Amino acid sequence: MSEKQKRRRRITVAGINEPGPGLSSNCFVVDDFVIISGLTARAVDGKPAALGDAEAQATMAFERMQALIEAAGGTMNDIVKLNCYLTDIRHREGFVAARRRFFVDDFPPCVVLGGVVFTAPELLIEIDAWAILGSGS
Repeated sequence: MSEKQKRRRRITVAGINEPGPGLSSNCFVVDDFVIISGLTARAVDGKPAALGDAEAQATMAFERMQALIEAAGGTMNDIVKLNCYLTDIRHREGFVAARRRFFVDDFPPCVVLGGVVFTAPELLIEIDAWAILGSGS
């Protein structure tokens, strides 16, 4: 294994489907930096879930995010940046309500963008994150 491969690890979690070969990865760790790709509300079979419910979709995305960050050796408190993409900015309230269940005190900086089009029209929200392992301790 090369030194570069030792520094970068791909994180996978049972029950969280990875994108198809040659497309993307859900999570990489490089040294202590964690990059989590945009996560959506998908059932184990990969189909969109929590249809029509922005808060439930955001909660599912955060649950998947938590599983990935914990598999990487961190906690949600290690997240230092969020990006949230919404099909309609009116879904922001659902996103904010869900976020409050996963973060306390110092919320990570966050960009919220509305008017985004996803590949599956049933999806309302996508959230990605950056984290630094051990930074939230």
